[in-house]
Amino acid sequence: MRRAQLTATPSRPAVTEGDRASGAYPRSWPTVGAAGTTVFLWASAFVGIRFAGHDYSPGAMALGRMASASIALSAFMAFTGGLRRRSTRAQHALPGPETTAPRRAALPRGGTLGLVAVWGVAWFGGYNVALNAAERLVDAGTAALLVAVAPILVAVAAVLVLNERLTGRLGVGVAIAFAGVALIAASGFTGHADKVGVALAVLSALLYAFGVLLQKRLLARVDAVTMTWLGALAGTAALLPFAPTLLAELATAPPPATLGMLYLGVFPTAIGFLTWGYVLSRWTAGRTTAATYLAPPVTVLLSWTLLGEVPAPLALLGGALCLSGVVLATRR
Repeated sequence: MRRAQLTATPSRPAVTEGDRASGAYPRSWPTVGAAGTTVFLWASAFVGIRFAGHDYSPGAMALGRMASASIALSAFMAFTGGLRRRSTRAQHALPGPETTAPRRAALPRGGTLGLVAVWGVAWFGGYNVALNAAERLVDAGTAALLVAVAPILVAVAAVLVLNERLTGRLGVGVAIAFAGVALIAASGFTGHADKVGVALAVLSALLYAFGVLLQKRLLARVDAVTMTWLGALAGTAALLPFAPTLLAELATAPPPATLGMLYLGVFPTAIGFLTWGYVLSRWTAGRTTAATYLAPPVTVLLSWTLLGEVPAPLALLGGALCLSGVVLATRR
């Protein structure tokens, strides 16, 4: 989610393309902390879904999550005045230092706005419902490791749709990752396989990959924070048919489950996307991608610790193959 470069403030020089390509931009502790925060929040989302899913149905939980995320993101946009673009020289100004007065990021219009809405419906709507449904049937560790194959799906789609070159490394990585998927599907992460749950998790990965591909196209025209905010609003609107179910379940669900659902919206969704944008503005694409590989292992540890879902040895091997295949296929 979320692949745009945020701009620097006047007190910090902007990251140049050369810096980003070479990785020369300093790895400051705030950036490391933001990356760690993002990984932890995204990993905790799988555990939170599993926890709240006992009392909330997939569609209702997705709506509750996205409604709280939309409120949080709207508050952020109102408080900050919207994401501000990098200050630039006035069009007709004489050569000289850049002006320091920032400009508000413009809202997209027309076809671009429509595509942002499609992205939000697919990513924040469809992906969340599919993942919520999957985690009613499989544990958090299984879901996290299956969704982790999404970068490979993105790479394969780039070959098929964008005519990018198929490399031997990509082919081997795909084979290794899907061997891992087969092992997980055969045994289940805790020793109990559920084919429907695995299929729903793979559907989540497909929607994830579609969202990434569409987002990569749109970020040339829309900044990351504005796109996330508008996408969250679109996803929330698409989930409104689940409102009667959500209201009924709110009346009967225990408070911890409701707090878990609200946590999913405010922390992994709203805060997680904002900290991720901060990281992307300061690290190279390779380094930020590598950081996301930590999310599935963290999910496994959290699920093991908080939910008592003990991984089966064969499924652990499958998970290791999934991550190894993804790293091999996507590393530069």
